[in-house]
Amino acid sequence: MAEGIGDRFQKDTKYFPFKMPQWEAGSDATPEVYKTYPDSRKIKLPIPRAQREEFLDRVLRKRHSTRLFSGTPLKLDQLAYLLWASTGIQRIDQGIEYRTAPSAGGLYPVETYIVANNVEGLDKGVYHFGIKENVLEEIRPGDHSAQIASAAIGQDMCARAAAVFVWTAVFERSKSKYGQRAYRYIYLDAGHIAENLALAAVSLGLGSCPVAALYDDEVNSIIDVDGEMESVLYLMVVGWPKA
Repeated sequence: MAEGIGDRFQKDTKYFPFKMPQWEAGSDATPEVYKTYPDSRKIKLPIPRAQREEFLDRVLRKRHSTRLFSGTPLKLDQLAYLLWASTGIQRIDQGIEYRTAPSAGGLYPVETYIVANNVEGLDKGVYHFGIKENVLEEIRPGDHSAQIASAAIGQDMCARAAAVFVWTAVFERSKSKYGQRAYRYIYLDAGHIAENLALAAVSLGLGSCPVAALYDDEVNSIIDVDGEMESVLYLMVVGWPKA
């Protein structure tokens, strides 16, 4: 079988003892850890609080992919908890703001966007999660459920779920330190965040399903990113399971 681009990437980004690769790193200046939309409408999120206590073992045993959702809306405080649990600020130690999910080098290249289909107290629309201020920043008002389902290669659950989480990467945050190996770390970071969200959803009695099959450019258009400096990685739908 002919060697493909993935095979070459895996081989070319290996580390070896006593022979670290000399990749061409990114720019000298690392981009800001927090992306903001200063001119956007801001929706202050409630302080994230768990609404019930669950043993981790029970949550792990109950987690599964949910693709059928009822029409029951998410509450804003539930969305706030899911955002915090997946990638919010967990603690501040010596001036450094650590998050609930690990990130290589503490660089946090992953950004979170929400396509709100059915959230009580929140207008339908596309939002960016402003982590530092715990706010949602409105990017596009209106109903985008059909567009996000189409961008997910026609997966209707994206239109039926109460909310769709969209994760992107600002690549230069990691590339400025790790060069081409940064892509390995970025994908790992997204996986950590997604698992946090899946388990947090179970703890609230909600269902979720990860979505990796998507048209990159179409999703990027919905959340208004350029697809080069920042591009979509991954989606996850969340909502109340259909009985």
